[in-house]
Amino acid sequence: MVAITLPDGKVRQYPGPVTGADVARDIGPGLAKVALAVRIDGEMRDLSTVIDTDTALAIVTPKDADALDLLRHDAAHVMAEAVKELYPEAQVTIGPSIENGFYYDFARPTPFTPDDLARIEERMRVIVDRNEAIERQVMDRDAAVSFFEGLGEKYKAEIIGAIPAGQAISLYRQGAFIDLCRGPHLPSTGRLGKAFKLTKLAGAYWRGDSRNEMLQRIYGTAWFDRKDLDAYLHMLEEAEKRDHRRLGREMDLFHLQEEAVGSVFWHPKGWTVWRIVENYVRRKIEAVGYVEVKTPQLVDRSLWEASGHWEKFGDNMFTVQTPDDRTLAVKPMNCPCHVQIFRQGIKSYRDLPLRMAEFGSCHRFEPSGALHGIMRVRAFTQDDAHIFCTEDQITSETVDFCELLKSVYADFGFTDVRVKFSDRPEKRAGSDAIWDKAEGALMDAATAAGLEMTRNPGEGAFYGPKLEFALRDAIGRDWQCGTLQVDFVLPERLDAAYVAEDGGKRRPVMLHRAILGSFERFLGILIEHHAGRFPLWLAPVQVVVATIVSDADSYAAEVAEALKAAGLRVDLDVRNEKITYKVREHSEAKVPVMLVVGRREAENRTVALRRLGGADQEVVALDEVVATLTAESAPPA
Repeated sequence: MVAITLPDGKVRQYPGPVTGADVARDIGPGLAKVALAVRIDGEMRDLSTVIDTDTALAIVTPKDADALDLLRHDAAHVMAEAVKELYPEAQVTIGPSIENGFYYDFARPTPFTPDDLARIEERMRVIVDRNEAIERQVMDRDAAVSFFEGLGEKYKAEIIGAIPAGQAISLYRQGAFIDLCRGPHLPSTGRLGKAFKLTKLAGAYWRGDSRNEMLQRIYGTAWFDRKDLDAYLHMLEEAEKRDHRRLGREMDLFHLQEEAVGSVFWHPKGWTVWRIVENYVRRKIEAVGYVEVKTPQLVDRSLWEASGHWEKFGDNMFTVQTPDDRTLAVKPMNCPCHVQIFRQGIKSYRDLPLRMAEFGSCHRFEPSGALHGIMRVRAFTQDDAHIFCTEDQITSETVDFCELLKSVYADFGFTDVRVKFSDRPEKRAGSDAIWDKAEGALMDAATAAGLEMTRNPGEGAFYGPKLEFALRDAIGRDWQCGTLQVDFVLPERLDAAYVAEDGGKRRPVMLHRAILGSFERFLGILIEHHAGRFPLWLAPVQVVVATIVSDADSYAAEVAEALKAAGLRVDLDVRNEKITYKVREHSEAKVPVMLVVGRREAENRTVALRRLGGADQEVVALDEVVATLTAESAPPA
């Protein structure tokens, strides 16, 4: 007998081996119709998996949170099958599901075109209509290598050849197409449905290494129903309109160029926004007891080796060899340097918590293919801080930090914040006992802070578990920005200590925390969230005073000076252009307020006030408009 325990605790007995599909049919025809896969003792497997021992089993349906990944993985395989049918000379390489979709990389001498995407997408629908069974096969490693070499698939053969000899290889066949894959998969191609869309083409190096050949990547998205697909495609259209790279150019905020790959050239308006954000954050953290420091850019290799960062991040560091044969690294993060400041002089328990902040300029070598505008760069600034505290202070410091973080996000217009708890990674420093303590302390603190969290297994830092805070923007995208990590490891490795109340030597706990994360990335997120239409306090130019006729030039200058005297950021436009042209130009530059003046306004000492996006204007007295805009432009307290 085989006993199957269902999620509701009920047990079904079977006289012999049974598949997930059998169990679904036994429960009811409705469940059998929507069943996609099974979860056996917590692990997702094919619906056709044979179960011959007592097992805890759950049927996976489209309602399950991870069912979309399953669907998208199948979409990648169906796309690869379509490509092979249409372009037999193409070789398939790797094709995973990703957030919101999937991709597959192909080696093909002729570039794909947008017209090709339409053909591939149509062939995918044909494959869905064929409803080909998706069947798992197992093959010996060497036999699998020979098999794919025989098909002319050298990339697949290379992947399999790197697997240890004697290991069984999992393959999946659908129709004439067969692919290397761990699975699981849907029962047949027909279960994919037709709520999918191929979205774009891109280049990608084989195995992500720029020394290897360039492949062609086809991206797509897949959903369980057309409504969700249409909503996602609408979001993509909206995201295109909000693209920070385009808006940054139109608003004259910044630019990037090949002579400084991964570094940003900030223009006056963009740097104005930067300084507004930096000064705001500085005021917020000073008000809750942070002290600000500044640490060196170049630090000897020995410190990075002692901290463990050299082993973990050495390949991503920029280094300099000095004439006296020393190796210096441009710092990729600030943590070890902050420990050095903590170690200067004797610290007492009375000095804790010590909240040490830095707007630290860091550099990391990101592959060129990973760079994306100002969202992913090589030179960046972190709103970094490290809180040195006792174990008893972890909870209170976490609660206070979470309140600070939420207030900052709200001031920038983000009220929907998602939190993930990332626990120990496979490669880490510190003993299991230390990790048990760190994870327990962070979980207790997060609970005390009232956080609702999801688990993010294995994604903690190498020195400690972390909370990850993701902002949901105006069009529903999540951006991971803030972090809080509990670290018992670096204080030990770098010999940080304080004198405890009993006179003994103790190691402080180090809380690594950031709110914005990278300034560059956060500003990119801000641009896209607001579609360039910053709230008045953030706008680089808050007001433009524009003339209708040259007779009003002197009055316009007087208006501009009155606003500047009140602390507003003002541009004066007295060009010999039509007012309609001026309004259109400044609207495209996303200036929040325009004050239009002509002869009548000059005579009456008034202005015609127009707000960005509004069709109407109102005539307001000069003194009144200065007072109104001054109040509206005040940064959050």
